[in-house]
Amino acid sequence: MRIAITLALLSLAGCGARPSGNAPAAAESATEAAGAPRAVAAAATESIASEQGRFGLTELVTGLSHPWSLAFLPDGRMLVTERPGRLRLIADGAVSAPIAGVPAVYTEGQGGLLDVAVSPKFAEDGWIYLSYAEAEGGRAGTAVARARLDGQSLRDLSVIYRQTPKLSSGAHFGSRLVFDDAGFLFVTQGDHNQRAMAQDLDKLQGKLVRIRPDGSTPEDNPFVGRPYARPAIWSYGHRNMQGAALHPLTRALWTSEHGPRGGDELNIPRPGKNYGWPLITYGINYSGLPIPEARGEAADGLEQPQHYWKVSPGLSGMAFLSEPGSPWNGNLFLGALATRELIRVELDGDRVVRDERLLGDRKWRIRDVRQGPDRKLYLLTDEDDGRLLRVDPPGTAS
Repeated sequence: MRIAITLALLSLAGCGARPSGNAPAAAESATEAAGAPRAVAAAATESIASEQGRFGLTELVTGLSHPWSLAFLPDGRMLVTERPGRLRLIADGAVSAPIAGVPAVYTEGQGGLLDVAVSPKFAEDGWIYLSYAEAEGGRAGTAVARARLDGQSLRDLSVIYRQTPKLSSGAHFGSRLVFDDAGFLFVTQGDHNQRAMAQDLDKLQGKLVRIRPDGSTPEDNPFVGRPYARPAIWSYGHRNMQGAALHPLTRALWTSEHGPRGGDELNIPRPGKNYGWPLITYGINYSGLPIPEARGEAADGLEQPQHYWKVSPGLSGMAFLSEPGSPWNGNLFLGALATRELIRVELDGDRVVRDERLLGDRKWRIRDVRQGPDRKLYLLTDEDDGRLLRVDPPGTAS
């Protein structure tokens, strides 16, 4: 019953976040005190045309402050992060006050509280995982903590991963958290605008890492035992991975990479492979000048993207839709921050066939996309007055 009630409720385009100061995660701002997030009473579902039929759009929550990520608990409650450092529960027609016990976050530029993931064994271990920007000595790096949710607070919090050295002054933190079917945790990260370090195996900037749920390193990671390489690294040469999801059939990890001016990518990162940034790229600097380190769009020994967009949508969160009753079944959905839309990608196996742009007239910076336990899509918009939205795919009941 709770699931039904909950779901009924329910660059920068990568580079454009306002600096918001360096504040503790749970601190209440004047904005927070003045207008808390609120569920939309008697939310109406709008019918919108797409190439594959009409879909439903329902606004569930408004007033979120730059929401970044959402995740579903097994009982249907939803966890939502806000970049200024707040974690909330959405359940039973209400949005909670900020959950206590969230770690302090670095909130300059793109920094803040980022992804949230629920342990695959949550019923047994109760862990939730948070990625965030962590400060040290005036700079910051991506970190991951886990804790147990206990009512309206977190307990037993520990930091299980830290990106070192800490180099960021507010750019390119990533970060998404994805558990694979073997229970390993993938953490996507950015290069912190220190381009060359994406190629340095003794540093963690610009790397996809794979760790155990407690933060230890799996023995079969590709760089274990290699001198001058960090053993947690799975793949490298990445710019700023802001989306990640497991393919519903192959169960391979797919990532979306926020490019420079042009060159946003989809990748299926393979162990030990070099995805080229900044040595190869389909983009240029925001200034219009070439990337100084770039040798071109391809080079021997460097992986090509699975797909790329020459004009950057500003890719962020992503999700595959598994809904056999819908013509969208098997499609990939990506949030776009720069072009302010939802991108529906049709696939032939692992090959991108075409894409359709949805909701562009709304001008929403779509930060995250998730499929809920009801097989609907849920979106977060990255705004001062951020929204939680539900999308009912064609061929499904609202």
